[in-house]
Amino acid sequence: MSALKKRITEDMKAAMRAKDKARLSVIRMTLAAIKQREVDERIELDDSQVTAIIDKMIKQRRDSVAQFQDAGRDELAAIETAEIAVLQDYMPPAMSDDDIAAAIDKAIADTGASSIKDMGKLMGVLKPLLQGRADLGAVSGTIKQKLAAL
Repeated sequence: MSALKKRITEDMKAAMRAKDKARLSVIRMTLAAIKQREVDERIELDDSQVTAIIDKMIKQRRDSVAQFQDAGRDELAAIETAEIAVLQDYMPPAMSDDDIAAAIDKAIADTGASSIKDMGKLMGVLKPLLQGRADLGAVSGTIKQKLAAL
C-alpha cells in the first residue's frame, strides 16, 4: 500500500473517532475513487497515481464552486470549498514560480526541445514532476511562451 493511501486510511479512522462527518465523507469519497481505479485497472496505485486522482477531484470541485457561485448557490459553493480544503491536505506542497521555471528550463535542455512541436515531449517529462504541485495548464502556457522565444 502506498504511503499516501495508508495516511488517508488512518485519517479516515481518526475522523470516525472524532465523529467529524464532513471530513469523513470526503475521505471516504477519496478512498472510493482510489479503489475504483485500482479495481478497473487491476493494479496497486503508487503515491503519484493517488496524487493524480486527488488533483482531479480538486479540479472538479473548483469547477463546481464556480458554477454554484454563478448560480447564486453560495451554501453549496461553501461545501465544495470545504471539500477542497480537506483534499489539499493530501497534496504535496506547491512549487514556487522560480522552481517551476527552473524545471521547465531543465526539461527543455534535457529533451532538446526547439519548437512548439516538442510540447508533448516536454509535458511528458514535466507532468510526473509537477503533478499536484503546480497548475499544469499554467505550466503549459509558460512552456509555449518559452518555446516561442527560442
